[in-house]
Amino acid sequence: MAEQKNEVAVTFGDKLQDELIAVQTALPKDFNRTRFITEALSVINGNPELQKCNKASIMECLLKGAFLGLSFANKEVYVIPYNNMATFQLDYKGTVKFTKKYSTQPIKDIYAKVVREGDVFTEKIVDGMATIDFSPLPFNDGEIKGAFAVCIFNDGTMIYETMSNKDIQNVRNNYSKASQSKAWKYSFDEMAKKTVLRRLCKHIPTDFESVEAHNAWEDGSGMEFNNSATAIDKSNIVNAFAPKEEPTEDVVVESEVVEEQIEIPDNFK
Repeated sequence: MAEQKNEVAVTFGDKLQDELIAVQTALPKDFNRTRFITEALSVINGNPELQKCNKASIMECLLKGAFLGLSFANKEVYVIPYNNMATFQLDYKGTVKFTKKYSTQPIKDIYAKVVREGDVFTEKIVDGMATIDFSPLPFNDGEIKGAFAVCIFNDGTMIYETMSNKDIQNVRNNYSKASQSKAWKYSFDEMAKKTVLRRLCKHIPTDFESVEAHNAWEDGSGMEFNNSATAIDKSNIVNAFAPKEEPTEDVVVESEVVEEQIEIPDNFK
């Protein structure tokens, strides 16, 4: 009986590895599976609230991060627990990293800034070309008036996007999946930069390596644009998250699959 139980005991790490192998054609060419699994299990291990979440939803979030080739450990992407379900979200720096890597026009720099009360922000047309000028007050913690994002390409050309505070609040209230989240309440400046950066990225031609990466990119915005042409078609995502036949014994969640042993708390078993 003990041998039979050992045969059906499948670790979460094993399951993650199986899923990654199943979707390997959709993963980035430079994807490091062992490192990704190690980091993913470490993130789960360090978040007691996440350990309470539905395991299938955690697996889905992890695979989305894998499709984009971004790191949960480096906080380029997040698995966020919400009502016992895991949700996937891109961070500002993950957005910058992904855009730089997959833009069809080489990017020299891309960034976003908030404009506060007292800062000087102007838009100009010089010789028929749009340009901006930004002079922030040092250590300014005044009211946020808006935000802008800039992309400078290697050939010296530039594109930018601006949003007023009202524009950002409109996106938050009408399209955010969690408009009352801690991020919006306590890190509004970071959310404002992320919002305007995402809008700018719509104008940057990007060569996604797979449809799975494109869908993960859209889903990671934290927004729902139900009437948008860029809304996610989840039917295109590889069926890596489909329910599988459950074993007759309990599934054990451990991390034996990776080179470095990582302990997963008992309450996640």
